[in-house]
Amino acid sequence: QLQLVESGGGLVQPGGSLRLSCVISGLTSDNYAYGWFRQAPGKEREWVSCISGRGISRNYADTIKGRFTISMSKDNAENTVTLQMNSLRPEDTAVYYCATTPTLHSILVVNYCRDSDFRSWGQGTQVTVSS
Repeated sequence: QLQLVESGGGLVQPGGSLRLSCVISGLTSDNYAYGWFRQAPGKEREWVSCISGRGISRNYADTIKGRFTISMSKDNAENTVTLQMNSLRPEDTAVYYCATTPTLHSILVVNYCRDSDFRSWGQGTQVTVSS
């Protein structure tokens, strides 16, 4: 059974940086896609960034492109998916969720980066950007 544990959220001033991490255990192969999504109060969940199982393909939402970077590292049976967030803005305030799904077509999943394609989710971590 997959387990996703997020960390790294917090309060930061506009223009600051945060680094979110998601440790994923229970993986059985490289055939997964990974993503970060967020949900602000009163708004629907939206996609932020996705990365393929081998890190070959990455996709970013226009709202964060050039400011956020997704990466992935492997350590035995665990993968860590990281979201480096720079130049944060108040509108980036949200609960950020890590997600993963098994797939033989991870590049396609990353290309669309739809939350409906992801089966397993973390508990979320709060990011607040405020002065």
